[in-house]
Amino acid sequence: QVQLVESGGGLVQAGGSLRLSCVATGRTFSFYRMGWFRQAPGKEREFVTAITRNTGGTTYADSVKGRFTISRDNAKNTVYLQMNSLKPEDSAVYYCAAALLDTDYRYWGQGTQVTVSS
Repeated sequence: QVQLVESGGGLVQAGGSLRLSCVATGRTFSFYRMGWFRQAPGKEREFVTAITRNTGGTTYADSVKGRFTISRDNAKNTVYLQMNSLKPEDSAVYYCAAALLDTDYRYWGQGTQVTVSS
């Protein structure tokens, strides 16, 4: 079992940056694929980015490529989401998630709000 706690959300102006953090407790952090998802009001939760267990390979939704960067520090049991060039459409609650088996994200944080003003 894994407990996830996100932090770093807030209010920023368009074009600004934020760095989200997700701290994991429980089983060995490095065993998990870690992902970030987001959900805006009235919309479905969508995939943002993920980082693999071993080599740190990454994948991104097209909407954030070139602007967002995911990274992990296994020694700190932490995954990060660096968000640059933020747009109003990036506004959402951002969730950290962990998958032990493939992309079966079974563990989720409570979310952190990101609001980007025009």
